[in-house]
Amino acid sequence: MSTQDTPAQPIEEELDAIGLPAHRHAELRVVAMPADANPNGDIFGGWIMSHVDMAGGIAAMRQAHGRVATIAVNSFVIKRSVRVGDLVSFYAKVIRTGSSSLTVHVGVFTQPWADLKRVVKVTEAEVTYVAIDAKGRKRPVKALQSL
Repeated sequence: MSTQDTPAQPIEEELDAIGLPAHRHAELRVVAMPADANPNGDIFGGWIMSHVDMAGGIAAMRQAHGRVATIAVNSFVIKRSVRVGDLVSFYAKVIRTGSSSLTVHVGVFTQPWADLKRVVKVTEAEVTYVAIDAKGRKRPVKALQSL
């Protein structure tokens, strides 16, 4: 990170009545399917990680106004298992920008198909992307606007 980095935004946020992040929409929502699970019905961590990367990439592209590439997974913590049939929601927020990099926090929540009013936070991750041009070279990004 350069000296032009903007400070990290707080990750704590207000939750709605059922426990999902309030005042934001999910970047990605997917139903966990049997093809993505082990024989016990638990979803593979790599499946969750790939969707975290996609959701984070969407938030980074929106902030960078264009193409980005993943350069680091700074943290990835699985807190609870995801089961076949769960509705999995990925909420992403850009928390820091550098001269060409963007760091995104992704929170992953599940809702069991049989009880969509029950929400469980299952994973948290922080992923860094770099903004790139059409030739794959890094390019500058605008600083993150504080609220």
